Amino acid sequence: MIGIKAIGTYLPEARTSNFDRLKKFGMTESFVQQKIGFTEVALKAPEQETSDLCVKSWEDLQQKHPVSPEEIDCVIVCTQNPDGHGLPHTSAIVHEKLSLPLSCAAFDLSLGCSGYVYGLSVINSFMEANSFKNGLLFTADPYSKVMNKDDKKTATLFGDGASVTLLNEDPVFECGKFVFGSDGCKKEGIIVREDGYVHMNGRAVFTFTVRVVPDNIRNMLEKNSTSLDSVDRFILHQGSLHIVNSIADALGVPRERCPFYSAKYGNTVSSSVPMVLSREIDNQEMKVAVLSGFGVGLSWASTMLYRK
Repeated sequence: MIGIKAIGTYLPEARTSNFDRLKKFGMTESFVQQKIGFTEVALKAPEQETSDLCVKSWEDLQQKHPVSPEEIDCVIVCTQNPDGHGLPHTSAIVHEKLSLPLSCAAFDLSLGCSGYVYGLSVINSFMEANSFKNGLLFTADPYSKVMNKDDKKTATLFGDGASVTLLNEDPVFECGKFVFGSDGCKKEGIIVREDGYVHMNGRAVFTFTVRVVPDNIRNMLEKNSTSLDSVDRFILHQGSLHIVNSIADALGVPRERCPFYSAKYGNTVSSSVPMVLSREIDNQEMKVAVLSGFGVGLSWASTMLYRK
């Protein structure tokens, strides 16, 4: 059974403080701390490409769980902000930079905030269908590439980062069944327009989140014959502290079971969920967890994790 063995992450050292922008954006300290939740957002160096962030997360993985590049059967890069103009696919560039074998399959997955959960389903199925032993799922969505620094709705939220998840037949966690959803009619909730910048309708996205995501999680739990009370952690996309808390309240679970670790780096889009999971993967008290990603598309997905 294919599952999650280890996770490597990367966050750039540079930060932009939201406290330094209180006057510029007409915010208060309490708004930043209690609603947005991000006191700082991570910022990559101008010369860093999406593939460079992936390589950094690979280097972190090697410190946690060394694996030879020759052992890798497939690599998937989940991103909507690829290297250059997106051709060739970023996974091909990562393939070269990591000196992966010619027999290694490499392709990109174009999804944002729900991308990690979707990606887990894709890579699990792909590996099992082809009898692969070791696979890598990268996430990297540096929104600084498409960020208007003067836009309060986005500049205060999104941070740069990357993750890589090693999947194999000796996992720490196995995935349960997945439940997905999409609403393309609301696609303009988060969109890059002709000016090259990402634009977000924050109110619409929040409304969608609190209306759709709790029911998606409940449906997924039912599909996996698992109760809310048996879940140790709800690892939710870190859209904002207000969003995470609102989902916890809607589910009727204690907020402390829905960790919010991203205050010092921001919403890292497809890397958001694995960033949190990487902090909890060695927590032996976490036997059962929910993963839920939601956002751009609008798109959402949830699954279970069970410790082996």
